[in-house]
Amino acid sequence: MVVQKASNRLPAPDEEQVEEFDTGAMPGGRIRKTRIAIGMSLKDLADAAGISIGNLSQIERGMANPSFRTVMKIQSALGVTSKTLFPHVPARQDDPEFVRRKDRRPLCDLGILTKELISTGTSRHMEMMILHIPPGGSTGETPLISFSDKAGFVLSGEVVLRVGEQTTVLTEGDSFQFEGSYPHSVRNESDRDADVLWIINNISLDRHL
Repeated sequence: MVVQKASNRLPAPDEEQVEEFDTGAMPGGRIRKTRIAIGMSLKDLADAAGISIGNLSQIERGMANPSFRTVMKIQSALGVTSKTLFPHVPARQDDPEFVRRKDRRPLCDLGILTKELISTGTSRHMEMMILHIPPGGSTGETPLISFSDKAGFVLSGEVVLRVGEQTTVLTEGDSFQFEGSYPHSVRNESDRDADVLWIINNISLDRHL
């Protein structure tokens, strides 16, 4: 997975920000550091996230490019917010911690789409992001399933949202809300980019259950 600064959305960080911004640009290192810090073995995390030990090992060593779905499963299994796994752009010194300015949004390029994180990282349960989905892009071939409530708003373009056995086409101005326990996916079948505000309200569960 490659986490990058947008060439046309984010200004280049100043010299004081570069080290913090670049550290952990490969999220595998942050995954490993977090896993060790909370006392989970490689097998524990792999089992909790529902992926193979070999795949997780490659992700931690920066030798694999995990899908959107896999990253979300690892994050959920660790019980952390996206701020822990992805590099963040430091807030302005005069800003309270609950504010994120539009020029301080980190981006995570997953190839099939780009996540622009707009959450401040101050909540363990709620996350907000903007999904930039190019023509042909999607959340992956395998539907997502998570213990969360999800909602969103189509900012521009057109996307196909599938929840459970139902599929619908959403265009600019349309909104949605559903339980993440239903298999779901989003894809862009149009010939132009689509932007979707994506909101996740994570449900706290004991990972040992």
